[in-house]
Amino acid sequence: PWKKVIIVVEGIYSMEGETTLLPELVALKAKYKAYLYLDEAHSIGCMGASGRGLCEHAGVNPRDVDVLMGTFTKSFGSAGGYIAGSKQLIAYLRRHCPAHLYATSMAPGVAQQIISAIRLMQGEDGTDRGARKIRQLKDNSNYFRRRLQDMGLHVLGDWDSPIMPIMVYHLCYISGISRRCLQRRIAMVVVGFPATALLMSRCRVCISASHTKVDLDYALEVIYDICSKMGLQYAAKQLPWPWCWLRLLLCPPALGNYRPEDSSSCGKGSSKGSSVRSWMWALLGCGDVSGKGCKAHSAAAAAGKAQPLVTAAA
Repeated sequence: PWKKVIIVVEGIYSMEGETTLLPELVALKAKYKAYLYLDEAHSIGCMGASGRGLCEHAGVNPRDVDVLMGTFTKSFGSAGGYIAGSKQLIAYLRRHCPAHLYATSMAPGVAQQIISAIRLMQGEDGTDRGARKIRQLKDNSNYFRRRLQDMGLHVLGDWDSPIMPIMVYHLCYISGISRRCLQRRIAMVVVGFPATALLMSRCRVCISASHTKVDLDYALEVIYDICSKMGLQYAAKQLPWPWCWLRLLLCPPALGNYRPEDSSSCGKGSSKGSSVRSWMWALLGCGDVSGKGCKAHSAAAAAGKAQPLVTAAA
């Protein structure tokens, strides 16, 4: 009964870090004569050998996607966005789209920044700087993801994706994680209810090509220290999944390591209750939740105030 069906997807989902199964969607839309709308806000400039986005990464002809949309505020370091499609579609949007009719033109500097970024990525500036940045972003992303997984953290998303959600689950963890990271010079974005389901809170890490290995290792050291003390290593091999879900039903561990102001909703508890919880977490395979058995900080981590601010999430 429906004459026009539009499939709307994202290139990389900003809260999941997953890439869309684009070849399968193109085949699906061709089979049912639907339209495909691809939002490449997080994938343009970082996916594909030359940064052309998910179409290049997945080997799909961009002409098979009816509407391509993206932003210039992320990979291009500018402002505004774009919509690419058929000549008929663009002409229609120019006549009827309120965002076009009531907006102002880009400033010359903004437009030049976009043009320069495109020329850099395509190698039209006479150097391979753009290609090196794209490769560096891919290497940084996969290195960081692999290290997080080795720590036993539950990390969502696909390889090559610079977006890495670290599952926290408990809502009352996130304020303490954010504050503790900031004290150690890490800007960590945390996301909880109502942006996520009640027990699906997470941290979101976004990697940049400008991050050096020193930056990444320092951030990993801080994340490991905080997450191990809070018992967030849900994907650790020594902890079967049934125990992970049981942990979600119990009070958060290791709250004795945090001051009450770190988490207003869960920072209170008697010493007797804390000892009982510690005993319970030991039975669940979490080890020493007091933090004494955790990995020692490196010299760089111990001198966190002297470190430059490392942006771990956009």
